[in-house]
Amino acid sequence: MALNTKSLRQQVYEHLKAELNRGALEAGRQLDVNRLAAELGTSRTPLREALLQLAHEGFVTILPRRGVVVNGLSLEEIRSIYEIVGALEATAVLSATPRLSGAVFDGMKVHNEAMKKALIRDDFEAYYDHNLAFHDAFLDRCGNARLVETVRLLKERLYDFPRRKGFVKAWEEASVLEHDAVLERLEAGDAHGAADALRDVHWSFAVQEPFIRRYYEAAKRNGHDGGRCEEGRGA
Repeated sequence: MALNTKSLRQQVYEHLKAELNRGALEAGRQLDVNRLAAELGTSRTPLREALLQLAHEGFVTILPRRGVVVNGLSLEEIRSIYEIVGALEATAVLSATPRLSGAVFDGMKVHNEAMKKALIRDDFEAYYDHNLAFHDAFLDRCGNARLVETVRLLKERLYDFPRRKGFVKAWEEASVLEHDAVLERLEAGDAHGAADALRDVHWSFAVQEPFIRRYYEAAKRNGHDGGRCEEGRGA
């Protein structure tokens, strides 16, 4: 029998993240710590530790003597995340360039083509997975584990709160074309051009803002709060 070597705090943390991901813990909801502890069959200590980690990551806010509130995503927070991820991915691709070979580029092409095919058949999960894999091709080779951890956490904040099904098709189609432009520059040996394309186009809030606003307007029309919208997107 395989033993679960994760700490109780880590197990509680992962459970709460899964609940956020599937939308069971909605943005704006105030969490009853005592009730949660009873439902999980654990003491308040590992639960509080898990909530402190989620608060540090921006998923919840701990209000003294008032409990814990699940955070939504404001437009300003999205702007900040885009600026940070754009800067970090631009840095990552420059650092990774000496370790990017023809085989890596071929793999990135495969993932981007798979994204295009997923759009045709409305397969959001496949699109999402191949999208992350496209970016991971250079993130995993940048040699900076803390940078990669930060980028992945911020993407969780954008995409998994909760994970939605479906597309904003025009946005997704633009995204794969932006991937093509990044890859074209990398294959031509223009690492700085690829970095500029990531920072100044792909992750530019100003460039993507019309889609972002449409994203949130859809959420409001469908009765969601500012946390996420009904349609999904992955940069």
